[in-house]
Amino acid sequence: MGGAIARALAVGTYFTYSDITCTARSTSTLEKFDKRFNLSTDNREAVAGADIVLFAVKPWLMEEVVRDVAPCLDPTKQIVASVAAGVSFSQLTQWLGCSPAIFRIIPNTAIEVGSGVTFISSCNASGKTRGMILDMFSQMGYALEVEEDMMAAGTSLASCGIAYAMRYIQASVSGGVSLGFDEEQARRIVEYTVRGASELLLSTGNPPQVEIDKVTTPGGMTQRGLAAMEEAGFSAAVQAGLDGCLK
Repeated sequence: MGGAIARALAVGTYFTYSDITCTARSTSTLEKFDKRFNLSTDNREAVAGADIVLFAVKPWLMEEVVRDVAPCLDPTKQIVASVAAGVSFSQLTQWLGCSPAIFRIIPNTAIEVGSGVTFISSCNASGKTRGMILDMFSQMGYALEVEEDMMAAGTSLASCGIAYAMRYIQASVSGGVSLGFDEEQARRIVEYTVRGASELLLSTGNPPQVEIDKVTTPGGMTQRGLAAMEEAGFSAAVQAGLDGCLK
């Protein structure tokens, strides 16, 4: 996720590749990054003088990494951001030992192609700073500010939701093959169908049911298919998946 964010930021209006320093523990990991970034294995060196310090490591590594660089941070000048799910503002403040402007940012992987969904929550940040961070991530898709207690729900709906959408696509491709298409044809058909459905909703502003009604006639193929899906528990399964994330 850290790499995806860096690549998306580099093509936005706020930064260029040379403005961004990416760090990793090993040089083998850094070798995967675009050489136009500044690359380093020294977190403390990277943090010194940075305007924004973004922690993009696994949640169980956050405390170690944050505590290590905390002495190098200037809470009066630097913005701190975390993309680690489940790591709260209170934990970050405790590990930092100070109270800078802090953001929790939960994007999904589609930010890399400019179609992401990003949830942003802030602590100790001014309105100007919040607006800048929101605009920055809005350039990568759809970004919205939420209260911290909504971050888990956002993760379920959008971050995990990417996987749920992929599972529907995967199942539809398998279904297409069983209907007689080869796998490559089925995959393209489903990919464009899903993209078309999303673009219809985004361009018209219509709720899904309006577009469903346009292609559904009593007793027709679409109605029979939808009825069979609901009988098999389609909508209930989607809701169960969203709820299951939060347990």
